[in-house]
Amino acid sequence: MTETILALHPDPAKQPTRISLEKYQMVREAILTILADFGEVTFTDLADELNRRIGAGFDGSTTWYCTTVKLDLEARGLIERLPGSSPQVLRLAP
Repeated sequence: MTETILALHPDPAKQPTRISLEKYQMVREAILTILADFGEVTFTDLADELNRRIGAGFDGSTTWYCTTVKLDLEARGLIERLPGSSPQVLRLAP
């Protein structure tokens, strides 16, 4: 049986999503590294860079996992959206 984690959502009205812990950790590490490398990135650029870095051997949709883990990292206060940015711009939380 695969070990899982509940990926949180920044909107408390939304239900958390249960995903593979191994995939969560892989995507989480990649997202945090990308944001550390680039500072601020749009969500589209984040998803593209994530796919470039881990997509070749990844079993599943990197875009779906990027979205799910990004929301979890926002809910946990590790990353943040820049207020008023359109398209959405992300960075590591201070």
